Amino acid sequence: MKHNAMKTFDAISIGLVFLGMAGAYGGSVVFAYEEAMVTDGGTLTGKVILDGPVPEPRIFPLALYPFGPYCEKNKAISDGQGNVRISEFSIGSDRGMKDVVVAVLGVKKGRSFKPVITNLVARDCQFLPFVSIVQNHGTFSMNNEDPIVHNAQLYQSEKGNLLLTEPNMPHSIKTFPFKFGKNKKIYQMICGMHEFMQTWGYVVDNPYYALTDGDGKFTIDELPPGEYEVIAWRPHFKPIEQEITVSGHQTVSLSFAFDAGTVIRPNYETQEQFRIQR
Repeated sequence: MKHNAMKTFDAISIGLVFLGMAGAYGGSVVFAYEEAMVTDGGTLTGKVILDGPVPEPRIFPLALYPFGPYCEKNKAISDGQGNVRISEFSIGSDRGMKDVVVAVLGVKKGRSFKPVITNLVARDCQFLPFVSIVQNHGTFSMNNEDPIVHNAQLYQSEKGNLLLTEPNMPHSIKTFPFKFGKNKKIYQMICGMHEFMQTWGYVVDNPYYALTDGDGKFTIDELPPGEYEVIAWRPHFKPIEQEITVSGHQTVSLSFAFDAGTVIRPNYETQEQFRIQR
């Protein structure tokens, strides 16, 4: 009976979990992070900028999608001419870029690692937030606040595979477990009914991470002394890595610059012109 129960659990997990997203495990051995008091930690601070002109918004004619009149009411995305315009780059003062994940890689021991709670919302035909931090073996919730149906389709963006399709009925909340594939870090979620509804996530395995604010700034503190690789990642760019050395009670400043001319989009998202001509 116990064996059958375990088989059932595994089958459910395989069917629902986000295979291939990310995490570091081999076989049944999960990456081990050890919590310990940090008395001489340093601080990593800095800024991420966009170098070059802000990429043009992507345009989606609402005539191609169901419930267009409802989505058009959202003035944050509608141009009032029957189109949704998605500007995925929020640039603040001095070219600072919002929604960049900055993470210190390979930290195996340090401050308390509180569970990462990942909650996404479908609101007025938008998935929010645009970028999330996620954790292996955690949970993911999708709250559809709209009075219309959406459909969450999860892609492992490092391979382009469709991993999950789940209908989101009006005013409903669903929760799913996480079990990421080995060494996979990035996922993308797209609404199967509204292509312009998109959100992204990046996987962390230690508490030393940050999301840049509206001016592209970030701070990571209580970092144990040592040498580290620091990664900056944002949707549509290749990650940037830099090496740092942190000494006790030291503040290290680090800057990242993404080149606007190197924006990368999967082939299925490439858009040179409107999808329909008028």
